[in-house]
Amino acid sequence: MSNPGMADVADSGIAAEELKQFIERIERLEEEIVGLNADKKEVYAEAKGRGFDVKTIKHVIALRRKDFAERQEEEAILELYLQALGMA
Repeated sequence: MSNPGMADVADSGIAAEELKQFIERIERLEEEIVGLNADKKEVYAEAKGRGFDVKTIKHVIALRRKDFAERQEEEAILELYLQALGMA
């Protein structure tokens, strides 16, 4: 069973060109992501070299992404679990 949309792409130079443009944009973005990830890795290495704990920095960044109420709820659940395990 063939996909009817595939025939449209194959038959139309405009659709094929548009598809190519989408793919090329995505490829450029993926290249940018690779570069940004390399930059981020360098920043973490620099922080580590200055004596900061990278694992903790990553945790702080994750916490900063969340709003206050969400953080409070997670902390309350964590505290409850720790108490249940006798770790509090």
